[in-house]
Amino acid sequence: MLGVYVHVPFCESRCNYCAFSSFVRNDEIDRYINALTKEISSFNSDKIASSIYFGGGTPSILEKSQFERIFQALKSTFTLTDDCEITIECNPNTFTADKGRFYRQMGVNRISFGVQSLDDNILKFLSRRHSAAQALSAIKCAQECGFENISADMLIGVNKNTDDFLKQVELLCSQGVKHISAYMLQIEEGTPLEKMVMAQRDLLPDEDESIDQYNGVAKLLKKSGFERYEVSNFAVSGFECRHNVNYWTGGDYVGFGLSAHSYIGGRRFANANTFEKYYRGVLALDEQLSTRQLQEEHIMLGLRCKYGVDKKYLFGLGYDISKNENLPELLDKKIIFDCGGRLKLNEEYYGVNNLVIIKLLPD
Repeated sequence: MLGVYVHVPFCESRCNYCAFSSFVRNDEIDRYINALTKEISSFNSDKIASSIYFGGGTPSILEKSQFERIFQALKSTFTLTDDCEITIECNPNTFTADKGRFYRQMGVNRISFGVQSLDDNILKFLSRRHSAAQALSAIKCAQECGFENISADMLIGVNKNTDDFLKQVELLCSQGVKHISAYMLQIEEGTPLEKMVMAQRDLLPDEDESIDQYNGVAKLLKKSGFERYEVSNFAVSGFECRHNVNYWTGGDYVGFGLSAHSYIGGRRFANANTFEKYYRGVLALDEQLSTRQLQEEHIMLGLRCKYGVDKKYLFGLGYDISKNENLPELLDKKIIFDCGGRLKLNEEYYGVNNLVIIKLLPD
């Protein structure tokens, strides 16, 4: 099985915190789609695709004809499973009933909305183009178009009023959203937000306040019937993002488009992050992972999610993690649980998972 990622690097405008490979919508789109569909069609694989994820950027700004060209290239290249999870990321202000019906017709069965906040002042501060009302309206519209599998992204560490932020998350739950991704805001180098924070140090919640918000979200969502299946991702049972689970459990995936990453059979490669180099087929990265890298990656990914670390898999790579000198203490303190063939991180320690990971890496 294979996960397929398609990168659409265009947005209506650039948010002040964004460091992703994205660009304001321009005349490059048609040329880019020509290159993208060519890249997809030239991919040789006998693997069956179990998920497709359209990310960005803002894939929902594409015209229907542009999206259809990409989708037809995918269907001509890959055999899709009957229950293939097909996700498209949407900004609320770019989603319409007409697009929703079109996506359903094309086979899309999961919508991921970049909500980020339900406070209009904070949305303006983040340079988002939608309002809180538009976000809620888009969710309702998607449901009316027949989408049950709807996710919403929220940013932790922007709102200094934790109670207000938790009320926003609670409101999303009440709207029937099945999946919530709650990410910590990262101050990326060179972004307008970095300059703003440098000029006003108390502009955003401090680290302790952000951690309180994260813990509050986890507690609230658990009460609302959501399971935390990865550090930042929560879902009603059965609505976990299968595409991302494939990443976290070491499955193969291929990425198409600018800056897109792929991992197949232990080989990791990535496309260039400039249009001209991408059009020439230049790779920014191409490496075969060493045994040590495979060990470390499995531990790092496994302890970020509920699926844990496969002891047998690591043993096959030459690492008997059961003999790690730090493991007995971690087990004794119930930081790590031994679940037979797997070691799993106690979810109460997700916020400090990096410290635990370091202790379990091979010497």
